[in-house]
Amino acid sequence: MFIALISIILILAVLLILVILGQNSKGGAGAAFGGSASQIMGVTRTGNVLEKATWILAVSILALSLASSAFYTNSQPNQFSSPNIESAKQQVVAPAFGDESLLPAADTAAAPTTDTTGN
Repeated sequence: MFIALISIILILAVLLILVILGQNSKGGAGAAFGGSASQIMGVTRTGNVLEKATWILAVSILALSLASSAFYTNSQPNQFSSPNIESAKQQVVAPAFGDESLLPAADTAAAPTTDTTGN
């Protein structure tokens, strides 16, 4: 159902673009380039129809977009997994009280240092 609604929304969006492009300009820069010649022919009635069609298409796209959220289902709730997020979930940092530090204590006796120069 979600895919059907999105398909209808896309079709209505293309129709809305075509209706907007087909509208008669109200002046502005288009009139300077010969856009006012269509005013002589008397196309004011088609302007009213196209204006109503614009509002109907815009409201229907809005309504269908809101309705599509009711049918959206996420089949995989956690499809993105990062190693950083997984390691952060495993680490638990306890708050420090008194002399305790948040950082782990350095264990210097665990690994003796070796001289890499050969001496």
